[in-house]
Amino acid sequence: MKRNLVVILVVLAALGAMISAGVVNYRRRQQDRAKLEQLQAMIAGSAPPANAAGADPDIPENPLEGKIAPPFTLKDTAGRKVSLSDYKGKAVIVDFWATWCAPCKVEIPWLEKFHDQYASQGLEILGVSEDDLDLKDKAKLLKEKQDIADKAVEMKINYPVLIDDAEVSTPYGGIDGLPTTFFIDRNGKVVASTVGLVPRDMIEADIKKALGGGGQS
Repeated sequence: MKRNLVVILVVLAALGAMISAGVVNYRRRQQDRAKLEQLQAMIAGSAPPANAAGADPDIPENPLEGKIAPPFTLKDTAGRKVSLSDYKGKAVIVDFWATWCAPCKVEIPWLEKFHDQYASQGLEILGVSEDDLDLKDKAKLLKEKQDIADKAVEMKINYPVLIDDAEVSTPYGGIDGLPTTFFIDRNGKVVASTVGLVPRDMIEADIKKALGGGGQS
């Protein structure tokens, strides 16, 4: 009798585990489907719900907004030094991205078009690569940097692509998700920032905010 009871309890436990796993998998599939639908809607140009687009509603507003953007100097993919201060008097987008980042591959073509559209009005874009780099192995590091440069060419990025030295992202509050984008006005103040893929119209609105802030150069 006791043996039969043990068998029944084991069977019930197994059934419970299977049901629990099924519920978890179902919820995960539903979440993945929702994310895919949101991404498709954004690519099509329609705005998703406010908490969609890969932006985490639990991520607080960036504390840099309304403050002067932290200065930095990085090397671009050709090895030239580029400083944020080089663009004094311009509106600047600092976009943290990575070659493996799927949402970045949606956002970057938008940034390329915005660069063409607004460069004459004083807009510059700096793409800061957050790809993992092996700083201890020089040969591997050289290859990793070349891979980033090759990817930038493949994606036809028409603005400077910089290689982060693992120190720039820290003063910008740390990078909790990619892309992370900062919009800096002509006086060097951060007027907006976004985490994750957001609608194209939102990016353009933040660009106009940056262009309209501060005195003309």
